[in-house]
Amino acid sequence: MGQPKETTHGEGSGPRSYPSLPAYGTTATGPAPAGRGPVPAVLVRGLWKRFGEQAAVAGIHLELPAGRFIGLVGPNGAGKTTTLSMVTGLLRPDDGTVQISGHDVWTDPVAVKSRIGVLPEGLRLFERLSGRELLAYTGRLRGLPGEEVDKRAAQLLDVLDLADAQHKLVVDYSTGMRKKIGLAAALLHNPEVLFLDEPFEGVDPVSAQVIRGVLERYTATGGTVVFSSHVMELVESLCDWVAVMAAGRIVARGPLAEVRGAAPSLQDAFLSLVGADRRGGQDLDWLGGGAL
Repeated sequence: MGQPKETTHGEGSGPRSYPSLPAYGTTATGPAPAGRGPVPAVLVRGLWKRFGEQAAVAGIHLELPAGRFIGLVGPNGAGKTTTLSMVTGLLRPDDGTVQISGHDVWTDPVAVKSRIGVLPEGLRLFERLSGRELLAYTGRLRGLPGEEVDKRAAQLLDVLDLADAQHKLVVDYSTGMRKKIGLAAALLHNPEVLFLDEPFEGVDPVSAQVIRGVLERYTATGGTVVFSSHVMELVESLCDWVAVMAAGRIVARGPLAEVRGAAPSLQDAFLSLVGADRRGGQDLDWLGGGAL
Protein backbone atom coordinates (compact mmCIF):
# COMPACT_ATOMS: atom_id res chain seq x y z
CA MET A 1 0.00 0.00 0.00
CA GLY A 2 3.02 2.25 -0.09
CA GLN A 3 3.17 2.90 3.67
CA PRO A 4 6.64 3.17 5.23
CA LYS A 5 7.96 -0.02 6.79
CA GLU A 6 10.04 -0.22 9.93
CA THR A 7 13.54 -1.62 9.45
CA THR A 8 13.86 -4.68 11.67
CA HIS A 9 16.55 -7.13 12.69
CA GLY A 10 16.52 -10.68 11.44
CA GLU A 11 14.61 -13.45 13.20
CA GLY A 12 16.34 -14.58 16.37
CA SER A 13 18.70 -11.60 16.53
CA GLY A 14 19.41 -10.10 19.95
CA PRO A 15 19.48 -6.53 21.15
CA ARG A 16 22.08 -4.29 19.60
CA SER A 17 23.97 -1.56 21.44
CA TYR A 18 22.95 1.93 20.36
CA PRO A 19 25.02 4.96 21.27
CA SER A 20 23.33 7.56 23.42
CA LEU A 21 21.67 10.14 21.20
CA PRO A 22 22.41 13.82 21.71
CA ALA A 23 19.42 15.90 22.72
CA TYR A 24 17.20 16.37 19.70
CA GLY A 25 17.99 19.66 18.00
CA THR A 26 21.72 19.26 18.70
CA THR A 27 24.58 17.25 17.27
CA ALA A 28 27.41 15.59 19.13
CA THR A 29 29.40 18.81 18.80
CA GLY A 30 26.70 21.42 19.36
CA PRO A 31 23.46 22.86 17.97
CA ALA A 32 21.95 21.26 14.92
CA PRO A 33 22.27 23.04 11.61
CA ALA A 34 19.65 25.63 10.80
CA GLY A 35 16.61 24.23 9.04
CA ARG A 36 16.38 21.00 11.02
CA GLY A 37 12.79 19.95 11.56
CA PRO A 38 10.77 20.56 14.71
CA VAL A 39 11.49 18.52 17.82
CA PRO A 40 9.27 15.42 17.79
CA ALA A 41 7.01 14.69 20.73
CA VAL A 42 8.57 11.23 21.08
CA LEU A 43 11.80 9.88 19.60
CA VAL A 44 12.51 6.16 20.08
CA ARG A 45 15.66 4.45 18.87
CA GLY A 46 16.48 0.75 19.12
CA LEU A 47 14.07 -0.03 21.96
CA TRP A 48 14.19 -3.62 23.26
CA LYS A 49 12.46 -5.44 26.10
CA ARG A 50 12.64 -9.16 26.75
CA PHE A 51 10.79 -11.27 29.29
CA GLY A 52 12.76 -14.49 29.47
CA GLU A 53 13.15 -15.75 25.92
CA GLN A 54 10.25 -13.65 24.62
CA ALA A 55 11.02 -10.29 22.98
CA ALA A 56 7.99 -8.16 23.82
CA VAL A 57 9.52 -5.18 22.02
CA ALA A 58 12.14 -5.96 19.39
CA GLY A 59 14.35 -3.01 18.52
CA ILE A 60 11.76 -0.48 17.42
CA HIS A 61 12.49 2.94 15.97
CA LEU A 62 9.74 5.53 16.06
CA GLU A 63 9.38 9.29 15.72
CA LEU A 64 6.03 10.76 16.74
CA PRO A 65 5.24 14.31 15.61
CA ALA A 66 4.15 16.95 18.11
CA GLY A 67 0.65 18.40 18.16
CA ARG A 68 -1.05 15.32 16.73
CA PHE A 69 -3.60 12.76 17.88
CA ILE A 70 -1.59 9.55 17.55
CA GLY A 71 -2.86 5.99 17.77
CA LEU A 72 -0.57 3.08 18.67
CA VAL A 73 -2.49 0.06 17.48
CA GLY A 74 -1.94 -3.67 17.35
CA PRO A 75 -3.45 -7.01 18.33
CA ASN A 76 -3.35 -8.26 21.92
CA GLY A 77 0.23 -9.10 22.84
CA ALA A 78 1.75 -6.87 20.16
CA GLY A 79 3.84 -4.93 22.70
CA LYS A 80 1.81 -1.70 22.96
CA THR A 81 1.61 -1.52 26.74
CA THR A 82 5.25 -2.54 27.17
CA THR A 83 6.30 0.16 24.70
CA LEU A 84 4.27 2.87 26.42
CA SER A 85 5.59 1.76 29.80
CA MET A 86 9.18 2.19 28.61
CA VAL A 87 8.49 5.45 26.80
CA THR A 88 6.96 6.99 29.94
CA GLY A 89 9.67 5.77 32.31
CA LEU A 90 7.56 3.14 34.08
CA LEU A 91 9.63 0.21 32.78
CA ARG A 92 13.36 0.22 32.10
CA PRO A 93 14.26 -1.06 28.60
CA ASP A 94 16.94 -3.66 27.99
CA ASP A 95 18.40 -1.45 25.28
CA GLY A 96 17.68 1.71 23.30
CA THR A 97 16.89 5.36 23.96
CA VAL A 98 13.71 7.39 24.36
CA GLN A 99 13.37 11.17 24.20
CA ILE A 100 10.32 13.26 25.04
CA SER A 101 10.40 16.76 23.56
CA GLY A 102 14.19 16.45 23.27
CA HIS A 103 14.80 15.17 26.82
CA ASP A 104 16.07 11.65 27.53
CA VAL A 105 13.62 9.64 29.63
CA TRP A 106 16.32 7.87 31.63
CA THR A 107 19.08 10.49 31.95
CA ASP A 108 16.79 13.49 32.45
CA PRO A 109 13.71 12.02 34.16
CA VAL A 110 12.64 15.14 36.05
CA ALA A 111 12.43 17.21 32.86
CA VAL A 112 10.51 14.42 31.12
CA LYS A 113 8.00 13.81 33.91
CA SER A 114 7.17 17.51 34.09
CA ARG A 115 6.24 17.40 30.40
CA ILE A 116 4.07 14.27 30.29
CA GLY A 117 0.77 13.04 31.61
CA VAL A 118 0.09 9.31 31.86
CA LEU A 119 -3.10 7.28 32.14
CA PRO A 120 -1.79 3.70 32.31
CA GLU A 121 -3.59 0.42 31.88
CA GLY A 122 -4.63 -1.10 35.20
CA LEU A 123 -4.89 2.39 36.68
CA ARG A 124 -3.95 2.57 40.36
CA LEU A 125 -5.18 5.53 42.36
CA PHE A 126 -5.17 6.62 45.98
CA GLU A 127 -8.58 5.10 46.55
CA ARG A 128 -9.14 6.38 50.09
CA LEU A 129 -9.06 9.96 48.86
CA SER A 130 -12.04 11.67 47.32
CA GLY A 131 -11.82 12.75 43.70
CA ARG A 132 -11.23 16.35 44.77
CA GLU A 133 -8.58 15.34 47.30
CA LEU A 134 -6.79 13.21 44.70
CA LEU A 135 -6.48 16.18 42.35
CA ALA A 136 -5.38 18.48 45.17
CA TYR A 137 -2.69 16.00 46.19
CA THR A 138 -1.54 15.38 42.60
CA GLY A 139 -1.31 19.09 41.80
CA ARG A 140 0.74 19.88 44.88
CA LEU A 141 3.08 16.97 44.13
CA ARG A 142 3.60 18.59 40.74
CA GLY A 143 4.63 21.81 42.48
CA LEU A 144 1.63 23.89 41.38
CA PRO A 145 0.46 26.68 43.71
CA GLY A 146 -2.48 25.65 45.86
CA GLU A 147 -4.88 28.23 44.45
CA GLU A 148 -4.04 27.21 40.88
CA VAL A 149 -4.53 23.54 41.73
CA ASP A 150 -7.94 24.23 43.23
CA LYS A 151 -9.00 26.28 40.21
CA ARG A 152 -7.88 23.70 37.67
CA ALA A 153 -9.36 20.84 39.71
CA ALA A 154 -12.75 22.54 39.85
CA GLN A 155 -12.70 23.11 36.09
CA LEU A 156 -11.67 19.54 35.28
CA LEU A 157 -14.24 18.04 37.63
CA ASP A 158 -16.93 20.13 35.98
CA VAL A 159 -15.88 19.41 32.38
CA LEU A 160 -15.52 15.67 33.07
CA ASP A 161 -18.92 15.53 34.76
CA LEU A 162 -17.47 14.59 38.14
CA ALA A 163 -18.50 17.65 40.13
CA ASP A 164 -21.34 15.83 41.89
CA ALA A 165 -18.98 13.00 42.87
CA GLN A 166 -15.96 15.11 43.83
CA HIS A 167 -16.33 14.36 47.56
CA LYS A 168 -16.97 10.65 47.02
CA LEU A 169 -14.09 8.24 47.71
CA VAL A 170 -12.34 7.02 44.56
CA VAL A 171 -12.76 3.42 45.75
CA ASP A 172 -16.50 3.86 45.18
CA TYR A 173 -16.11 5.25 41.64
CA SER A 174 -17.32 3.27 38.62
CA THR A 175 -14.88 2.26 35.88
CA GLY A 176 -15.82 5.26 33.77
CA MET A 177 -15.46 7.64 36.71
CA ARG A 178 -12.05 6.20 37.55
CA LYS A 179 -10.89 6.73 33.97
CA LYS A 180 -12.10 10.32 34.08
CA ILE A 181 -10.50 11.17 37.41
CA GLY A 182 -7.28 9.52 36.19
CA LEU A 183 -7.43 11.66 33.05
CA ALA A 184 -8.01 14.78 35.18
CA ALA A 185 -4.92 13.94 37.26
CA ALA A 186 -2.87 13.42 34.07
CA LEU A 187 -4.00 16.77 32.63
CA LEU A 188 -3.78 18.87 35.77
CA HIS A 189 -0.26 20.21 35.15
CA ASN A 190 -0.99 20.88 31.44
CA PRO A 191 1.54 18.43 29.96
CA GLU A 192 3.06 18.68 26.51
CA VAL A 193 2.43 14.99 25.74
CA LEU A 194 -0.37 12.82 27.09
CA PHE A 195 0.00 9.02 27.06
CA LEU A 196 -3.15 6.92 27.40
CA ASP A 197 -3.25 3.12 27.48
CA GLU A 198 -6.69 1.87 26.39
CA PRO A 199 -8.46 4.97 27.79
CA PHE A 200 -11.90 3.93 26.49
CA GLU A 201 -11.84 0.29 27.61
CA GLY A 202 -14.73 -0.45 29.96
CA VAL A 203 -16.10 3.07 29.64
CA ASP A 204 -19.78 3.73 28.96
CA PRO A 205 -20.73 5.73 25.82
CA VAL A 206 -21.54 8.91 27.76
CA SER A 207 -18.21 8.94 29.61
CA ALA A 208 -16.39 8.02 26.39
CA GLN A 209 -17.89 11.02 24.62
CA VAL A 210 -16.84 13.32 27.46
CA ILE A 211 -13.27 11.97 27.40
CA ARG A 212 -13.16 12.29 23.64
CA GLY A 213 -14.24 15.93 23.77
CA VAL A 214 -11.55 16.80 26.33
CA LEU A 215 -8.83 15.09 24.28
CA GLU A 216 -9.89 16.80 21.06
CA ARG A 217 -9.76 20.17 22.80
CA TYR A 218 -6.33 19.34 24.21
CA THR A 219 -4.84 18.51 20.79
CA ALA A 220 -6.56 21.50 19.17
CA THR A 221 -4.55 23.78 21.47
CA GLY A 222 -1.20 22.17 20.64
CA GLY A 223 -1.00 19.14 22.95
CA THR A 224 0.05 15.71 21.72
CA VAL A 225 -1.98 12.60 22.55
CA VAL A 226 -0.48 9.12 22.19
CA PHE A 227 -2.96 6.39 22.97
CA SER A 228 -3.01 2.65 22.50
CA SER A 229 -6.02 0.70 21.34
CA HIS A 230 -7.04 -2.39 19.41
CA VAL A 231 -10.37 -0.84 18.33
CA MET A 232 -9.71 0.35 14.78
CA GLU A 233 -12.99 2.23 14.37
CA LEU A 234 -12.17 4.38 17.39
CA VAL A 235 -8.65 5.08 16.18
CA GLU A 236 -9.86 5.97 12.70
CA SER A 237 -12.42 8.43 14.07
CA LEU A 238 -9.98 10.14 16.46
CA CYS A 239 -6.45 9.97 15.12
CA ASP A 240 -4.62 11.74 12.32
CA TRP A 241 -1.39 9.73 12.76
CA VAL A 242 -1.00 5.99 13.41
CA ALA A 243 1.70 3.46 14.27
CA VAL A 244 0.89 -0.24 13.87
CA MET A 245 2.63 -2.85 16.05
CA ALA A 246 2.76 -6.61 15.57
CA ALA A 247 4.93 -9.13 17.41
CA GLY A 248 6.96 -6.41 19.11
CA ARG A 249 7.80 -4.49 15.93
CA ILE A 250 6.49 -1.42 14.14
CA VAL A 251 5.12 -2.62 10.80
CA ALA A 252 3.71 0.70 9.55
CA ARG A 253 3.55 4.31 10.72
CA GLY A 254 2.59 7.69 9.37
CA PRO A 255 -0.47 9.84 8.69
CA LEU A 256 -3.71 7.89 8.95
CA ALA A 257 -4.53 8.19 5.25
CA GLU A 258 -1.07 6.93 4.29
CA VAL A 259 -1.22 3.89 6.56
CA ARG A 260 -4.76 3.07 5.40
CA GLY A 261 -3.70 3.40 1.76
CA ALA A 262 -6.20 2.02 -0.74
CA ALA A 263 -7.97 -0.10 1.87
CA PRO A 264 -11.62 0.82 2.52
CA SER A 265 -10.94 1.26 6.25
CA LEU A 266 -8.14 1.21 8.80
CA GLN A 267 -9.53 -2.13 10.00
CA ASP A 268 -8.90 -3.71 6.59
CA ALA A 269 -5.43 -2.21 6.34
CA PHE A 270 -4.64 -3.37 9.86
CA LEU A 271 -5.70 -6.95 9.19
CA SER A 272 -3.51 -7.03 6.11
CA LEU A 273 -0.52 -5.52 7.94
CA VAL A 274 -0.61 -7.93 10.88
CA GLY A 275 -1.40 -10.99 8.76
CA ALA A 276 -4.64 -11.81 10.55
CA ASP A 277 -6.41 -15.12 10.02
CA ARG A 278 -9.80 -14.19 8.50
CA ARG A 279 -11.40 -17.64 8.54
CA GLY A 280 -13.67 -16.52 11.37
CA GLY A 281 -14.42 -19.97 12.77
CA GLN A 282 -15.04 -21.69 9.44
CA ASP A 283 -13.32 -24.81 10.79
CA LEU A 284 -15.86 -25.10 13.62
CA ASP A 285 -18.36 -27.07 11.56
CA TRP A 286 -19.89 -28.47 14.77
CA LEU A 287 -20.80 -25.02 16.11
CA GLY A 288 -24.45 -24.13 15.63
CA GLY A 289 -26.34 -24.00 18.90
CA GLY A 290 -26.98 -27.72 19.20
CA ALA A 291 -26.63 -29.47 22.55
CA LEU A 292 -24.66 -32.47 21.24
